[in-house]
Amino acid sequence: MTGDGYLFDRFTLDADNRLLRRDGIAVDLSPRYLDALILLVTEAGTLVTKDRFLGEVWQGVPVTDEALTQCIRTLRRQLGDDAARPRFIVTVPKHGYRFVATVTRAATLPADDEPASPPAPPAHAPTDNLHDALMLGGAGTLGAGVAGIVGGLFYGSIMATQGTGQGAGAGGASVLLVLLWLTVVAAVVGGAGVSAGIAASRVAGARAWRIAGGALGGFAVGGIVKLLGLDAFNLLLGHAPDDITGAPEGLVLGGAVGLGAWLAGRTPSPRRGIACAAASGGAGALLILLLGGRMMGGSLDALARSFPASRLQLDRMGHLFGETGFGPVTRFATGMMEGALFAGCIVGAMMMVRKAATGRNVDA
Repeated sequence: MTGDGYLFDRFTLDADNRLLRRDGIAVDLSPRYLDALILLVTEAGTLVTKDRFLGEVWQGVPVTDEALTQCIRTLRRQLGDDAARPRFIVTVPKHGYRFVATVTRAATLPADDEPASPPAPPAHAPTDNLHDALMLGGAGTLGAGVAGIVGGLFYGSIMATQGTGQGAGAGGASVLLVLLWLTVVAAVVGGAGVSAGIAASRVAGARAWRIAGGALGGFAVGGIVKLLGLDAFNLLLGHAPDDITGAPEGLVLGGAVGLGAWLAGRTPSPRRGIACAAASGGAGALLILLLGGRMMGGSLDALARSFPASRLQLDRMGHLFGETGFGPVTRFATGMMEGALFAGCIVGAMMMVRKAATGRNVDA
């Protein structure tokens, strides 16, 4: 039996027999995703709107935008396409998609009664995967840097006004700059590890592994930074703080950011996705504090207590929460704000760069 079909690039699409082949080897696609590809190919060069997908592929079944986004993402992966440099499927922002590869109508295609070939694995282009990983990891790192700037300005502005008349002087400005530099460096380094883990799991197609990817990235970076930091304090000053943020905190917070990225992927609204990520980061920080760990504010307090002659004092911070010194309420309040800010900025930055690359609201 033969059927009419379509040829494009290294693919043959037999619409009658519902079969897609790449270099003669069958490509595995779900029936609904195959329907979407047939619609795109038969309308090659023409805009296929979201309404047409919903009417002809989902046949009126109510679905979210994420269902169509996931469908197109899977088709691109199986075709070896890249949303940033598309060869097959181009996104028309806010309208739909267009199939842009040259399509040739074939009079007949080979019969499908020969022994079935094994399904072809997803067509991943290594350079495209590397590009996606670098893009997402870089975006998350920049987002963490933004979180560090906000946190540094918050802590630095309060500590710079410690005492009387210091806020307007050079001493207050130096405290602000030092705290800003310290928090930005810590956030960027930690964010780079967490973002790399999340980006690697996402590019590999393992969405459920984002939590593990973020946790492992945070654990590795947290452990390395703490080890180097303690060694540096012992070498330069003869002793180190009692305890600062390290691998356990990195593990929990990184996992919370990964959970936030996964939750954002299941939320159609970017704002809700960022809010979910922030809530997950705040919850992760709460767990860290309940387990006796420290966030950035707690680490700064440990530094202040280890070096009492320094100008690094957090007493004024406690006044904001009705406490004398950096008490438990202050520790929990600032810690949860840090976690929410860190996760929200990382996931938000990843979502923004993905949206810029695809022209649609997509997950991190």
